[in-house]
Amino acid sequence: MTDLVETLRRCEKWLDRYRDQGRSVGEQNTKAGLIEPILEALGWDVRDPDEVHREYRRLPGDNPVDYALLLLRTPRLFVEAKGIGENLDDSKWANQIIAYATAAGVEWVALTNGAEWRIYNAHAPVPIERKLFRTVRIEGDLDETIRVLRLLGKDNTGENRIEELWKAYFVDRQVRDVLVDLFSGGEPAKELVAAVRHRAPSLSLHDIRISIARARAVFEFPAVSDGPADREKSTLLDAGSTPRTPAPKSEEPSKRPRSKRIGHGERSLSLIDLLGRGRLAAGATLEMTYFGESNTAEMLADGRISYRGTVYETLSAAGEAVKVGVRGNDLPKSVLATDGWSSWRTVDGRTGELITIKELRRRASETSSD
Repeated sequence: MTDLVETLRRCEKWLDRYRDQGRSVGEQNTKAGLIEPILEALGWDVRDPDEVHREYRRLPGDNPVDYALLLLRTPRLFVEAKGIGENLDDSKWANQIIAYATAAGVEWVALTNGAEWRIYNAHAPVPIERKLFRTVRIEGDLDETIRVLRLLGKDNTGENRIEELWKAYFVDRQVRDVLVDLFSGGEPAKELVAAVRHRAPSLSLHDIRISIARARAVFEFPAVSDGPADREKSTLLDAGSTPRTPAPKSEEPSKRPRSKRIGHGERSLSLIDLLGRGRLAAGATLEMTYFGESNTAEMLADGRISYRGTVYETLSAAGEAVKVGVRGNDLPKSVLATDGWSSWRTVDGRTGELITIKELRRRASETSSD
């Protein structure tokens, strides 16, 4: 893990230097400077052709794949590399590598331009856009980047961990689509109305249909953990809106799952409000895990946060201090930016659960509106 972290730091600096100089790098330099160091940090021996085969051809007349990652001399994962700056949204790149993997009997492929990695399940019986499993950017959230890239590691490939995660994601996505369909549209689904009538026979079918039409259903699918930081992640979906999936980082390739819509009443609550309502207590311990390290801060009576002897005005400022403490002062702004309400957690005094401050605020808002 330490090797991967240091490698990602070097890659960030490499990317910063490339952008500052504004010069073309090309595919070969991208491979040498960004892609191969990451493969090596993931446990692959880039100097052993029986493990990392460059310009791999299944048959002599085939166009080569940039990298075939092998276990027991059998290809288990293909990596197609493009030069830094290439747009991975161009469908020809994904079509090309997925078609080759399908013919070669290799299920998993990664498409990368050095800055972004996309992981596909080539054998999934769905349109190509739904074969995309995870997406991550090197300059994005470090924890998320590690989680996603670790799926391509030699050990995880041998244990087929990615297949377990994909199966849960694939099933959940189909169930989610069915649930959304049941609750979407002007006229509620007949089978849904019938199910409610069966459980509440005193209600008329007319009243049930009107009630369901008013409902805004939210479906939560706890994510299958692929690392300690994933234990609290889930996919939230509003039936009344466009389906939301985890970044094919992912259940979407580098973004965190989106949460429930925040109402004005909830957003207006401050830490002082939570303290005044007794949902937070002065002296309460706040916890934030970043890059595998657990950090604690103290909630002060005036709504500020004390972390390592320094007092911060906001949760986000305290969260940025954690990142700097873990990774140093030279973080890109995109990585340094922190949603403190989602990053810091504390114990809900009413339930004993360890939850985010954002969730505590939501609960406080619901209580006040009851």
